[in-house]
Amino acid sequence: MLKPFIDERSALTCVHCGLCLASCPTYLETGDENLSPRGRIYLMRQLLSGRAPLNDATVQPLDTCLGCLGCQTVCPGRVHYGELIEHTRDFIEHNHRRSLYQMLLRRVLVEQVFPYPWRTKLALSPLKLIRWLGLEGWLPRFTRPMTSLVPPGFRSEPLPLTSPAVVTEKKGRIGFIEGCVQSVMFGPTNSAVVRLLARAGFDVVTPPGQGCCGALFSHSGQLEKARDCARRNIAVFERFAVDHIVIGGSGCGATLKEYGLLLKDDPAWAARARVFAGKVRDMVEILSPRSFNLNAGSGPLVTYHDACHLNHAQGIRQQPRDLLKAVCGSRFVELPESDLCCGSAGSYNLTQPDMASRLQKRKVENILKTGATVVVTTNPGCMLQIRAGLIAAGRADIEVAHLADYLDRLGAGRS
Repeated sequence: MLKPFIDERSALTCVHCGLCLASCPTYLETGDENLSPRGRIYLMRQLLSGRAPLNDATVQPLDTCLGCLGCQTVCPGRVHYGELIEHTRDFIEHNHRRSLYQMLLRRVLVEQVFPYPWRTKLALSPLKLIRWLGLEGWLPRFTRPMTSLVPPGFRSEPLPLTSPAVVTEKKGRIGFIEGCVQSVMFGPTNSAVVRLLARAGFDVVTPPGQGCCGALFSHSGQLEKARDCARRNIAVFERFAVDHIVIGGSGCGATLKEYGLLLKDDPAWAARARVFAGKVRDMVEILSPRSFNLNAGSGPLVTYHDACHLNHAQGIRQQPRDLLKAVCGSRFVELPESDLCCGSAGSYNLTQPDMASRLQKRKVENILKTGATVVVTTNPGCMLQIRAGLIAAGRADIEVAHLADYLDRLGAGRS
């Protein structure tokens, strides 16, 4: 008998009402019911009961799910879709044989390179040389969707163990997580987050020995490896007395907040995981708009893209807008479909490039409608995806900035 990989009672709370359809990027793009949340839940139940075989035809609709959780946000039945899809993917990865190309992408690049900063640096070194020699156009065509995502001039910036608050009246102590890919490609952004927190009155501690948050593993169906990441980070941060734990990537932040769920069945770690998860905050939950002064002068129009795992997974929508409006005022313009996934979704734009490209183009078209010349978001993956899409559309003049970089550039006062 097949071992249950999802809680069927949770899946049965989906009454197939269809209210999720308008929030599902893949359904909006295709109109295919198989590529909708309720269609995927039906397929999960078919696999669980053995009424559907586990093959390429049944796996593909589940693979094309972005895991953006837009459906979960609007679901009146509060179906825990994120948990269902992650556990189903864990089952798939341990029971389904993929093509050699997909195996190389998932098992090698996503799981053996990206979670380890030194390996990522090593893997990207040839690309740096190729760009320096001006030979990027000579790369094989199949590599270009991947290389186009890598930002020019990326670099890491090692952080000190302690970055003291720069105000007399201190508010507390924050533990900072550097991230794996983020620490390699977005070192200056990490530094900007730390500076903003220090200006806001917090001592910031960046403990050595920390590692990947586990998001890359949990989203690709390797839950035990994600649990190993969680245990490592919990043990590291337990050695430091901190009030909050912050990371500059909202996708990682969502996973960190789920450590209690990830380790709920581990007696030795469940309570420790709940304590850790209870301390995790996104940067925007710490910073106050009162810390920033309105730049009333002329400047570019600025728009904002909602990172899925800040908006849908963490339920944070208004705070980043408030921070932007505090410095932009009337120069802030809303982005149509701002909460629709850009197609990045962790490693999705590598494993599902066709659908990722369609969503990327849709996002770029909406950005162009705003007339904005600066696009701000909170997740490095979104930045890579949107920047590559704008370049492909011939609009490299539009800046894509992390919220921390944008606020840091404009300066922050004491709150």
